[in-house]
Amino acid sequence: MKLSKFKFKLPEELIAQYPSRHRDESRLMVIDRKTGNIEHHVFKEALDFFNENDLFIFNDTKVFPARMYGNKEKTGAQIEVFLLRELNREMRLWDVLVEPARKIRIGNKLYFGEDDSMVAEVIDNTTSRGRTLRFLFDGTHEEFKKCLHRLGETPLPRNINRLVEPEDAERFQTIFAKNEGAVSVPAAGIHFSRELMKRMEIKGLQTAFLTSHMSLGNFRDIDVEDLTKHKMDSEQMLITPETAEIVNKAHDENRNICAVGVTVMRALETVVGTEGKIKPFEGWTNKFIFPPYEFTTANSMITNFHMPYSTLLMVAAAFGGYDEIMHAYEVAIKEKYRFGVYGDAMLIK
Repeated sequence: MKLSKFKFKLPEELIAQYPSRHRDESRLMVIDRKTGNIEHHVFKEALDFFNENDLFIFNDTKVFPARMYGNKEKTGAQIEVFLLRELNREMRLWDVLVEPARKIRIGNKLYFGEDDSMVAEVIDNTTSRGRTLRFLFDGTHEEFKKCLHRLGETPLPRNINRLVEPEDAERFQTIFAKNEGAVSVPAAGIHFSRELMKRMEIKGLQTAFLTSHMSLGNFRDIDVEDLTKHKMDSEQMLITPETAEIVNKAHDENRNICAVGVTVMRALETVVGTEGKIKPFEGWTNKFIFPPYEFTTANSMITNFHMPYSTLLMVAAAFGGYDEIMHAYEVAIKEKYRFGVYGDAMLIK
């Protein structure tokens, strides 16, 4: 499978700049994998395609305000720092991206906040844009994290071309977000409102949660035509024994298992065994899924409409069928569905 197979022309005005007014009122395209049939719905009608005891698996990762702006010592040049992951809690070491990267070298100090309340020192170059920063902070880890939250902002993706607004802090987060560590929201989960979750409960639908911290690797450009040569960035994930038990029971009873989002699907496929059973797991995954691929756990999937060439689109195409999904994207553009993190959703069943 070649990268160029995932090229399509996406009109810029179809990239959603804001979330829908109500979480569960975005549009929903429903695709039947067996027949290729496409239907158009509102997201809250998704439950009509499921029966009592069917299982939805959600990603309960929580986005932290990962984008910060600092000033370089002496020159005062503004530097954008994007926090990727905490490397060492005690030493306050963080893996980060910096822009503009050419201005930042080992030994440089960066000052954050109007009163320079946070200082960081560059101690390593990891990639062309990446750096390791050591934050110089005397308080407890809890005080340090509070300071990061105060100085950071919601890390909206680059294709949202506007300033961060107060409502983004809530809407760039699922309502069940629990375990902090993601730099982007698992977009498929955004559409689930409290009212919809209550209706799921009333209908007798089951839920389970795993944690997979979305990294920028989901949005990084792929620079090889042969997809077998692409290496995904690793993401931290956790599947508890309780979640594994719920999923395996549903699998044994041949119930419909719906993966809510690409990160859930990737996590399940990381830990699945030969008989379609999943195992508890705490660690990292760099699972890269693209067509053709044989899925073993989920029977259905909810996902957003993704960007051209993206690894997220590749997972959807692997699950729904390459021809079927690329045709669905043509229909979506014609019908003016909204793309991206704040965009509309697709149910592949």
